[in-house]
Amino acid sequence: MRTRTFLLAATLTTGLLTALPATTAAAAPSGLAGDFNGDGYRDLAIGAFSADVGSVRSAGAVVVLYGSASGVSAAKKTVITQNSAGVPGTAESDDRFGNSLAAGDLNADGYADLVVGAQYESIGDRDGVGTATIIWGGKKGLTGGSALPQPSGLTEWGGYSSGIATGDFDGDGRTDVTVTGQSRTLLYKGPFARTGKPASQSGVYEVGSTYDVIAGDLNGDRAAERVYPFSTDADQGGDIRYLSHDPDGYDTHPESDYAQTYLPKADGSLGTVGDINGDGYGDLVLGDYEDPRKGKSAGHKGGQIAVWYGSATGPDPAQKPTVIHQDTAGVPGTGEADDLFGSAVSVGDVNGDKYADVAVGALGEDNGTAKESGSVTILFGSASGLKGSGAKTYTQNTTGVPGTNETNDAFGQSVRLVDLDKNGKADLVVGAGTENGYGAVTVLRGSASGLTTTGAKTLTARDVSLKGGADFGWTIAQ
Repeated sequence: MRTRTFLLAATLTTGLLTALPATTAAAAPSGLAGDFNGDGYRDLAIGAFSADVGSVRSAGAVVVLYGSASGVSAAKKTVITQNSAGVPGTAESDDRFGNSLAAGDLNADGYADLVVGAQYESIGDRDGVGTATIIWGGKKGLTGGSALPQPSGLTEWGGYSSGIATGDFDGDGRTDVTVTGQSRTLLYKGPFARTGKPASQSGVYEVGSTYDVIAGDLNGDRAAERVYPFSTDADQGGDIRYLSHDPDGYDTHPESDYAQTYLPKADGSLGTVGDINGDGYGDLVLGDYEDPRKGKSAGHKGGQIAVWYGSATGPDPAQKPTVIHQDTAGVPGTGEADDLFGSAVSVGDVNGDKYADVAVGALGEDNGTAKESGSVTILFGSASGLKGSGAKTYTQNTTGVPGTNETNDAFGQSVRLVDLDKNGKADLVVGAGTENGYGAVTVLRGSASGLTTTGAKTLTARDVSLKGGADFGWTIAQ
């Protein structure tokens, strides 16, 4: 079912950006998504929204690890807080700076920038409203920042910026930003001035109450869709709908140039987009990690994921998606209550075969007596779609993986597939947000045969100079 969606709020305009000075080819930044310092290697931005900043408890921080031929290490990092030079705001207790993250080149200078959400930042006398801040990329990496314009009318504890995504949502070749919290979601169109002012901005208010947004091109038109998952009393498994750029609609206002498509049979609370079957269209991967219960008849014990395949018209609402869980043939393990399989998902090609693979976190997985120590499963893409055969599962007791399964580690709380060493294969980054009470990330490198544990690395919050509970690894920029 496809309907017109009206975007409210006035469209704001800005002047032309001044052209950057010419640079030599050797000095030119790579332009890669996620390459904050332009050296040709993708970088990692990891949230630690409960990190102490000086004497301020649980203000939040972001740790940036810069990629290289040997991957990432604590030796080459940047730690960003609201007390960092040039970053707007002030570190305050429970702001949750770093709760959400998204990367993209917002000012078209060839360097990726980072948008950071502070979910419960207070504004004036309104507590917990939430803000979003751009941290600018450059030759020396991420430095300085600018606040995105704050929408009016946000309520207390609204959690604005709980969901952030970047993408070219109108197909004009410029990176845009969408920011979501509760029933409010705004679109900021690029290019952005260094003040943080977008070319224009508009708001959508008909997508329901949601704290997440998924972005990716589902129909091959070079304009990314925005997918909104949320639950209702009528559909506790997740109401899924997405917005597509549709400039030929009957409304002449640019903020109304989007159409809404419902996927009434889809369920999930979060997701990602990648081309799993290699047909040139992005496929929507949804994580439905909650167990079936009264009011939620759909799903699988222990959780599941579903793949809705893209096409020239986007995912067909009538299609039968590929559904995979821990009881699918070829997938290690068994579906058990509260495994939370599908509580984190990411896509990337770990073996270089040109098909996107899927990393699935199950932070509630019990491993022996280590309750909720967590696991991550890699599912492989193919011309026929995502498959269970050949799937691999990793825990902290897997040979070669640093650490040990311990109760409440939550290994797999976040996952990210990204090529950090430029070998053409995606590496797996796993967040364990409660490891040792303050969090850690583990990196396994991609290879022609899939992931290898040879040279696997784990960095804890203390390794990257974070203090307090930190929750390092709860979020990783997609």
